[in-house]
Amino acid sequence: MDDIKEVIDKNQKFFLGTISALVVLGIVMVYSSSYIYARDIYNNSAHYFYRQLFFLGTALPICWLISKTKVSFWLKYSWFFHLGVTLLLIGTFIPGLGNEVKGANRWLYLGRFGLQPGEFLKYTSILVAVPFFENFFKISPRERVAQAVFIFFPVVLLLIQPDFGSFSICIGLIAVVCFLSSFPRKYFYSSLVGVVLLIIPILISQPYRVRRLFAYLDPWKNPQTSGFQIIQSYLAFANGSIFGTGLGNSNEKLFYLPEAHNDFIFSVIGEELGFLGVFLVVFLFLSLIFFGFRLATRLEKKSSAILATSIIFAVGLQASLNMGVVLGLLPTKGLNLPFISAGGSSLLANFFGIGLFLSAVTERKKSIQTFSQFESFSTSNSSYINEPSPSFAKPPVKEGQGELF
Repeated sequence: MDDIKEVIDKNQKFFLGTISALVVLGIVMVYSSSYIYARDIYNNSAHYFYRQLFFLGTALPICWLISKTKVSFWLKYSWFFHLGVTLLLIGTFIPGLGNEVKGANRWLYLGRFGLQPGEFLKYTSILVAVPFFENFFKISPRERVAQAVFIFFPVVLLLIQPDFGSFSICIGLIAVVCFLSSFPRKYFYSSLVGVVLLIIPILISQPYRVRRLFAYLDPWKNPQTSGFQIIQSYLAFANGSIFGTGLGNSNEKLFYLPEAHNDFIFSVIGEELGFLGVFLVVFLFLSLIFFGFRLATRLEKKSSAILATSIIFAVGLQASLNMGVVLGLLPTKGLNLPFISAGGSSLLANFFGIGLFLSAVTERKKSIQTFSQFESFSTSNSSYINEPSPSFAKPPVKEGQGELF
C-alpha cells in the first residue's frame, strides 16, 4: 500500500506541475496577445491580464475547497448542481439577463459579471451521468426516462443558443461515461450509431455551419469572409517558423486575427514562440493527460475512476479540438484552449473539474493511509496476538502425596 501511495504522490506532483506550467504560460500569452487590443478597446493594455489573474485567484481556492470534499458528496447531489447549471442556461434566453454575442445567447450577465454556463455543463453532465449509467438497471423504466431527460435537456439548450461546439463535447463526455460504466456494450454501440445519425442533420441544418465546413475544405475560396480566420492562423504559424518572432512581436494579433487572446491564442503562440512553443503546449497537454490517466487508474472505487477519467478526457478533448481548428485540421468552431485562453468562465469551470479530480485522488490516498495505519497497528500488536498462552506449572508433588484428580 505504501508503494501505491508513493506512486500516486509522485504522479500527482507531476500532474499539478503540468497544470501550473499551462496556467503560467496562459497568463503570459493572454497579456502578449491582448495588450494592443485591450488598449484600443478599454484604454488599458493590461485589462485582460488583470481579469485573468482575478479569475485565477478565484478559481484556485474553489479548486482547493472541492479537492477537500468527498467524491460521494458530489455524486450524491449531482442532480442539484446540474439543475443549477440548467437554470443558468435558461437564463441566457431571458432579456436583461442573457446577452446575444455574435448571434448566440451563450452569456448570462449579473451586473458587470458575465458567465458562460455551457462551460460548467461539461462537468455537471459527467457528474450526473456517472450514477445514472452505473445504476441503470437498478432503477425503474420510468426513472430511466426521467433521468435521461434531466441529463440531456440542458445539452439540447446548447443547440438552441446555439453552441454546437459545447454541445458536441457534452455528448462526447456522456458517451465516454457510458462506455466506462457497467452499461451493456451492445446497447452502447447501437445508441452511439443513433446519436451520430442524429447529429449529422443537425450539423448541416444551419447555413453558417455549412459555410464553415466549405471554408475548412477550401479557405482560399473566400479569403475575406468564411476563410479569413483560418488563413490568418496559417500566416501566424508561417511567420513563427521554428523559433518564433519573439514574445510580444506577433503581427497577426494587430487586428488581423479575430479572437487572438481567446479561441486563436494558439496561433499567437505559434507566431511568437515558433514550433518550439507549439511543441511545448502539446507536450504539456499530453503530460497532463498521461499523469491524469495514471492517477485515475489507481483509484479504488469504480465511480471515482470513471469520474476522474472523464474529467481528464474533457480537458484533453477540448484542447485537441481547439488546436485542431487553429491548425486547420478541423472546421472552425468557437472553442477555447483550456488553462491558456482568456476567459473567466472557462478557467473557473476547468478548475472546478480539476477540483473534482483531486477530490477522488485525495479520497484514495486517505483510504491507503487508513489501511496502512491499521496494518501498522496489527503488526505492532502481532507479538501479543500470536504469543502462545502461558503454561501454568503445577506445584511439585511431595513424596507420599497423590493428586486429587
